Amino acid sequence: MKTIIKALLGLALVAPQVSVTAAAYEADQGRVFTSADNLSVLSYKDRIEPENRMLNTRLTELLPKLMNEAELDMWLIINREYAEDPVYYTLVPQPTFAARRTTMLVFNRLADGSIERLSVNRYPLGEPYESAWAGGELDAQWQALADLIADKNPQRIGINVSRDWPVADGLTHGLQQRLQEVLPAELAQRLVSAEELVVRWVETRTAEEIEVYPQVVSLARAVIAEAFSNRVITPGVTTTEDVAWYIRERFAELQLPVWFMPYVTLQRKDQGCTDEQPFCGQSGKTIQRGDVIHTDVGICYLKLCTDTQELGYVLNFGETDVPAELQAALAVGNQWQNHLTDAFKVGRTGNEVLDATIAKTTAESMITSTYTHPLGFYGHAPGPTIGMWDNQGPTPIRGDWPLYANTAYAIEGNAKVPLDMWDGQNVQIMLEQSALFDGKRVTYLAGRQTQWHVIR
Repeated sequence: MKTIIKALLGLALVAPQVSVTAAAYEADQGRVFTSADNLSVLSYKDRIEPENRMLNTRLTELLPKLMNEAELDMWLIINREYAEDPVYYTLVPQPTFAARRTTMLVFNRLADGSIERLSVNRYPLGEPYESAWAGGELDAQWQALADLIADKNPQRIGINVSRDWPVADGLTHGLQQRLQEVLPAELAQRLVSAEELVVRWVETRTAEEIEVYPQVVSLARAVIAEAFSNRVITPGVTTTEDVAWYIRERFAELQLPVWFMPYVTLQRKDQGCTDEQPFCGQSGKTIQRGDVIHTDVGICYLKLCTDTQELGYVLNFGETDVPAELQAALAVGNQWQNHLTDAFKVGRTGNEVLDATIAKTTAESMITSTYTHPLGFYGHAPGPTIGMWDNQGPTPIRGDWPLYANTAYAIEGNAKVPLDMWDGQNVQIMLEQSALFDGKRVTYLAGRQTQWHVIR
C-alpha cells in the first residue's frame, strides 16, 4: 500500500494541477463541474413528451424481447390507489400520480412476438394502452379480467410476487387472492412469478435513456460542486447541515426531486478512522480549515435516478492547493474504482465481480470496501449486488444475479489511506459515481471525480 501511495504521491507532486490518475490510467474519465447554472432542466410540462416517448420505445422494442426471455405469455400488473406496485410507474404514461381505484394492466404476447397492451380499468389510460374494459362496478371489472385471460389462453401468466426482490413483489396479498378466486382453476394454476421479467425490465436501459442519462448525472454533480465551494461554505461558520440543506433546496429550485435527504460529513485530524471502522466522518459540525468534507446525493429526472458521493477539502492558511498526500489518496480511490470496473464482464455475477475486485485490491495491500448497486428507475435498483458495506462476502440471490449489457450502476465504495500529515490517521475516500456498462466497458455517465473540490 505504501508503495502505491508513494508512486501516486510522486505524480501529484509533478503535476498538481492535473488529475493525478491521468498519468497512471489510460482513460481516467475525470470531469470537473462548477455550477448547475449552465445545465438545461425541462419544466414539468416539457418532461411529459420525452418521458412518454421513451416509455413507448421500451414497450414496443424492449418488453417483447424480455417477455420472450422470461418465457411469459402474459404479464399482469394489478394495483390500487395507496398501494401501487413499484413497477407500475415505469409502465404508465405521464402525468400519472396514482393508480385509479383498482387499475389493471395486461401485456399479452402474440404469436409474432409483439405485445398487446391492454387496460381493464374504471378510467381508461389511453395511449399506449387499449381499453379492454371500462366501467364502474368492481365485480364486473374482475370478471372482465378473467374473461380476457380466458380468451387469450396464455400458458404462463406472470404476476408480481417475489420472496427476494421487493420491486417484483408489488401484487398485494388481497389482490392475489381475488385474482385466484376469479380465475378458473386451470388458469389459476398457470400463475407464476414475474420476478425475472421485472428485474430485467427495471435494470435495462434503452438507447434513448442512455442518451439523456449524462444530463441527469451532470445535474447531480454540478450541484455538489456548487455546495462544495465558497459560494456556500464559509470556513468557521458553515455547518455540515447548512451544506446538506443547500443541496436539498437547490434541487427543489431546479424542480429535481431527491430520493433521499442529502447528507454531509467531515473528517479531520485527531478524530480517528481505524481500518475496521465502516464509515469515518461526523455530521453536525462546523466546517473548519483543513477539513475533508463528503456528501451523498441522489436525484431523479426524466424517470432516471442518480446516486453520487464526492469529496472536498478546505484549504488551510498558506495553502494554494490540496496537499499532495490527499491528491494521492483520491488517486487510490480512483484505482479501486478501476479494479472494480475492470472486473465487469457480461454473465459474471455480482459476487464474482466482488471477488475479482477484492483479489486485486488485496494484492496491492489496499484497504477498501465495495458496495456497488444498479441504478435506473430507482436509486437502489434491482440487478447484481456487488458487495454490501456490512458484508464483503457473497450476497445470496441478488449477488448471484449476472451482469447484462446496457445496465447502469452506482460505482460505490471507499478506500482508507493513512496520512503522514494526520500522524498516520486514515482518511476515508468515499466515492460513488454513476456509470453505464455497455457489455464491453464501463463509462462514467458524467465523468468521475479525480480532483478535489476546493474551498478557499
